[in-house]
Amino acid sequence: MSMESKNQFYNKVKPFLAVISVQVGYAGLSIISKFALNKGMSPHVFIVYRYAIATVVIAPFAIVLDRNRRPKLTYFVFAKIVLLALLGIVICQNLLYTGMKYTTAAFSRAIDNVIPAFAFSMAWILGLEKVNIRSWRGQTKVLGTIVTVGGAMLMTLVKGPMLNLPWTNGNDHQESTSAANKHDVIKGALMMLAGSVSWSGFVILQAITLESYPTELSLTVLICLMGTLESTMVALAMEWGNLMAWSIRLDIKLFAVVYAGIVTSAFPIYIQGLVMKDKGPVFVTAFSPLSTVLVAIIGSFILYEAMCLGSVIGATIIVAGIYLVLWGKSQDQLGLKSGGEEVVPTAQNMATMNGRITTSNQEFLAINGTIMKSTEGNA
Repeated sequence: MSMESKNQFYNKVKPFLAVISVQVGYAGLSIISKFALNKGMSPHVFIVYRYAIATVVIAPFAIVLDRNRRPKLTYFVFAKIVLLALLGIVICQNLLYTGMKYTTAAFSRAIDNVIPAFAFSMAWILGLEKVNIRSWRGQTKVLGTIVTVGGAMLMTLVKGPMLNLPWTNGNDHQESTSAANKHDVIKGALMMLAGSVSWSGFVILQAITLESYPTELSLTVLICLMGTLESTMVALAMEWGNLMAWSIRLDIKLFAVVYAGIVTSAFPIYIQGLVMKDKGPVFVTAFSPLSTVLVAIIGSFILYEAMCLGSVIGATIIVAGIYLVLWGKSQDQLGLKSGGEEVVPTAQNMATMNGRITTSNQEFLAINGTIMKSTEGNA
């Protein structure tokens, strides 16, 4: 294999490796954060520390690497950043971690699998994802989304016979299962479902914001910084008078905060932005179900959560759904290269789409469904 062929192969698999690595990090976070919450850590304080660390870690990279290409921060871009922090950090994370206290780690990741469906729907409505429902390519993407969500729901709702794995036997497993049955699953599921809707909106708005502010590192820092400030106000209100909620020691709580801040906050948002510019927001969210499978496996080892036949079948269906979505998108790209009518609306070709729309400084209207491109002065 020549050097050129190796480079082409690497460029093809790089987006897949990037989003898979992000999901592996999220799977680890589900286990670690569940331990921290079980030890009594406030979910609201956890979020503040998490994104404060993320801001400190990623800021030096943004200052050095983006110093010569950072665009002007307009009022409309700043408004989007404030809304991004509200959707992706304040609303989503607070609902997610509060809901996790009522459920299990595996359940929290399983419910997140509605994200591809919500993101696909939002992207379709806003014109970020072009779908010709009469074509087999469009039908494949829709079917893949439905299959993916169906597999996740199967993992959650259908247990089936329990698989007797050697490492899940014993008293620890019985205690874990008994404790899980006491959780208010419905309340937790509703919270996490609402959080998933908020995260889907975050992903779509991030794709739109990258059009007018195309420096991923700087955008990541600003989102994390605003998220820290907004989350601090929420935490102060929720933990008013409880100073012990802010205390942290050299234990699992500190490890969870550092892990969350570096592994699953700072760099994932940056990586997600890079991949999104080439592949679009639906590609990024299509890999979310992988973390469900990973948490189910890891949880059986560490949290002694039993693996049931329904979970195994559901995981298989999830993988099949992901394949259908990605295969449909790959056929879109082939159709684009061959001069087909369908266009994959990523950051590269959205400029062509935006050229047909009257340019305006009112970029914020993109959130309401009209995608506008700012003038060069605002860029």
